[in-house]
Amino acid sequence: MLRSITKYWLYGVVVAFMVTSPLAVYCQNTDGMNNVRVKDLADIEGVRSNQLIGYGLVVGLNRTGDRVQQNIYARQTLQNLLERMGISTNAAGLKPENIATVLVTATLPPFARPGSKIDATVSSIGDAKSLQGGTLILTSLKGLDGQVYAVAQGSISIGGISAGNSGNSVEINHPTVGRLPNGANVERAVPTELAANNQLVMVLRNEDFSTAARLNDVINVKFGPGTARALDGRNIEVIVPDSYISNRVRFIAELESLSLRPDKIAKIVINERTGTIVMGSEVKIASVAISQGGVTVKVGTEYDVSQPNPLSPGGQTFVVPNTSIEIKDKKPESVILPDGATVDEVVRGLRSVGVSARDIISILQAIKSAGAMNAELELQ
Repeated sequence: MLRSITKYWLYGVVVAFMVTSPLAVYCQNTDGMNNVRVKDLADIEGVRSNQLIGYGLVVGLNRTGDRVQQNIYARQTLQNLLERMGISTNAAGLKPENIATVLVTATLPPFARPGSKIDATVSSIGDAKSLQGGTLILTSLKGLDGQVYAVAQGSISIGGISAGNSGNSVEINHPTVGRLPNGANVERAVPTELAANNQLVMVLRNEDFSTAARLNDVINVKFGPGTARALDGRNIEVIVPDSYISNRVRFIAELESLSLRPDKIAKIVINERTGTIVMGSEVKIASVAISQGGVTVKVGTEYDVSQPNPLSPGGQTFVVPNTSIEIKDKKPESVILPDGATVDEVVRGLRSVGVSARDIISILQAIKSAGAMNAELELQ
């Protein structure tokens, strides 16, 4: 029986051990980057900002607000607002589309006084499509203690836009999140006692005993022995000298303007999701030889459709799969690194043989496992 053959291709699984090349970053110290100001290394204990939050209502939207009939708390919020203004209404009859329920957040900076203005962020929590053109109604912003520290009100500025018609829509950025520049007024100050009992504590942002000892020495050289005392690898206790007791702000300003060379551990930060590698110049590698190659396995399936000639009695159609496997083996490349090689030499050596940044991740992990690397690997 003669059969006509119709062929079509369907490629199945492709397994590749070589991937594309993402980003690899390495940093080297230069003479101009050795010394860092104290204000860039440490904070003063107790001098901190505080987070505020509030629940409010945005009005004046162009039919892009919450669907009040389906949003119970939006309907209740609008009813409560009208009742506070002396207007009695039935919540079931409210069907506006120009309001949106929002959460308002702000950061209260240290030493902020009543009357100061701060920025606030407005975020929709309902099903509003956009906050463009809306106005936030007076909203109380509270701290974790439940006290009101600021109030926010004003027109919302958004960095996005949303438009659409007849089922077609265009959206840029996030039109349901906006800001109120200087839109919140501070109503209550957070008590902050600066240098209580003529003492303060400098808190390093990155824990390191060597840096703490250096900061301790720099302060004592500037203001006299016994002024500073390192408590641990992060905290340094500082006593305000007698000559600065009446002017603590000047003392802190001079303290923060001091500079020193911080120490840090050798670390490699790897983000396997994006293929990003960040390495410092402190990373040293012992004498090691690296051989790297790649194998690509490609599995393809060809389906042959076999069918009988027209009007053939008892003919049947069959699908016949034919599978093919193709293997490509890349010739391994070798790199020999001398003892004490720096990250610059490592990257240049690996790049010279065409190793991608994502392959470098696996190589660095293997070098660490072999005990030839003195750096800490941090996977994100």
